[in-house]
Amino acid sequence: DDIKISHADANVVSAMIDELNKKYGEITPLSVTRRKVHGYVGLTLDFSQDKKCIVRMDDYIKETIVDAPSDISGIAVTPAAEHLFKVDENAQKLSQTQATIFHHFVAKCLFLTKCARPDISTAVAFLTTRVKGPDEQDWKKLIRLIRYLRGTVDIPLTLSADMTTIPKWWVDGSHGVHPNMKGHTGGCLSLGDGMAINVSSKQKLNTRSSTETELVAADDLMPVILWTSYFLEAQGYKASNTILYQDNQSAILLESNGRKSSGKRTKHIKMRYYFITDRIRKKELSVSYCPTQLMVADYFTKPLQGALFIKFR
Repeated sequence: DDIKISHADANVVSAMIDELNKKYGEITPLSVTRRKVHGYVGLTLDFSQDKKCIVRMDDYIKETIVDAPSDISGIAVTPAAEHLFKVDENAQKLSQTQATIFHHFVAKCLFLTKCARPDISTAVAFLTTRVKGPDEQDWKKLIRLIRYLRGTVDIPLTLSADMTTIPKWWVDGSHGVHPNMKGHTGGCLSLGDGMAINVSSKQKLNTRSSTETELVAADDLMPVILWTSYFLEAQGYKASNTILYQDNQSAILLESNGRKSSGKRTKHIKMRYYFITDRIRKKELSVSYCPTQLMVADYFTKPLQGALFIKFR
């Protein structure tokens, strides 16, 4: 009732809902919300502020905290300590019961970070690699994450878009941070304010340098970068450019020039990692340098602390 809409348009919407109900509502009628605040699978989508979408999962977070083991108390100022990626091979393994609880809460946090809380992405990305054989150190890292959520229940994800039609991506890679010396990819997309898409994941291969790690990170993100541009175009928003920001000048040279910028230390890199070079030549995107202090994707590759964590959050 608080949406300004003509009677004719309202009738068209009602007719569309009726048709959808006939096709998809045979077993359970469709739930319809015709206001500016919508509930959907645990999310609250609030469109009451002009040109903004505020995404909240307060009730889901509160439920997660209530369901957490009773011995978890207190709050934490960041979701993970600096030693997040370190693994003690001699640490005591969790019992089967405790390992099941660990897996359950990591899965709940994974759903949360994908929907509304990108600030816990890095911690969750690491914990998902530990669900097959978690130990007491992993349990402590999960406890810290839950303590952080307890202190930040009411932080929303606020999204808005400007009119420049230029999707901007920040992509970063941390070299050799995992126990098997694989790197970690981080990336995020903004159309104005807030990150509509974010990625934090362990890389699938070992790299020989930070430059190669950054190249692999860009390659990891290419499918979703291109898909986003195609999706926006299909909705009628032709992107005049897609910008990929990185903080490694050597990686930018390799991506822009391909084999022309490859030397003795990078000639082993497979051609598949120059896929991005072809897309740059076709003007589907451009790569620009971004100083590390402004590299938002850094937030998705390492457990930042203090002022820098707050700034990027």
